[in-house]
Amino acid sequence: MLCAKCNYDNPADALFCMKCGTKVENRCSSCNTVNPADAKFCRKCGGALGTGAPASSPSPAAPAKTPRVEVTHERQTAEGLEGERKTVTALFADIKGSMELMEDLDPEEARAIVDPALKLMMDAVHRYGGYVAQSTGDGIFALFGAPVAHEDHPQRALYAALRMQEDIRRYAERLRAEKGVNLQVRVGVNTGEVVVRSIHTDESHTEYTPIGHSTGLASRLQTLASPGAVVISEAVRKLCEGYFQLKPLANCSYIWLDRPSDRLVYEVAVSPSDVARRFGEPNQARPHALAKPLCAALEAVQGA
Repeated sequence: MLCAKCNYDNPADALFCMKCGTKVENRCSSCNTVNPADAKFCRKCGGALGTGAPASSPSPAAPAKTPRVEVTHERQTAEGLEGERKTVTALFADIKGSMELMEDLDPEEARAIVDPALKLMMDAVHRYGGYVAQSTGDGIFALFGAPVAHEDHPQRALYAALRMQEDIRRYAERLRAEKGVNLQVRVGVNTGEVVVRSIHTDESHTEYTPIGHSTGLASRLQTLASPGAVVISEAVRKLCEGYFQLKPLANCSYIWLDRPSDRLVYEVAVSPSDVARRFGEPNQARPHALAKPLCAALEAVQGA
């Protein structure tokens, strides 16, 4: 029985193509009618089945096929682990109280407020070589260190977080003056190991997603942040202390932060322009001067 997708000749009793995995149907190439698997002639037009090339596309009356989700792994290690293990810095940002902010607004009005804020968030991430893995509707999830590798990815993530807050503050001032809307953003950042993989949701769309505790912790840290603040983990502090002004959060006894080390959280209290004046900004082409000490610190953390 010929597969309609790859034209592979499968056994008569096959339910799925042995070559590409597509569901096998005894479809008439003339009228596109689906017939029983053992039929030799079409029950609708009488045409011979199993001869000639299958119809290149279904008729408008034919049911649409559900897109098939395929997971492809960038690398498979000798131990059989799927995907690629990397140390990355994850950043979560969202608009504080977005539901309350938009509940009395028309959807188009809400979109006109939220979309510029999301663009400012994404622009800050891209400015420092990060990758926006997901837009959550009222926020973003971004990665630094993958898929584009940078030795100083923890520092780049903090630059992006601070730049994001600085740009959002200016945008919020205009909103308050023009519409009386108070918009504020919370940011959480964490560095750690994850397994990254590419998920193909259809032929034209691929998502690059990490799996691991580190990204979940970054999301939780974001919920701890006060509006307008950036909260980081102990792992990020070890890699960036001395280059950013940090202060420990007073109450870190959060039950849902499982590991004791996760409960050591800090707030970043300096603007990116202040840091840039002291150390210079990183860019895509030239690693920042902080890259070598950060790389050594990363190796120390991983070897601990």
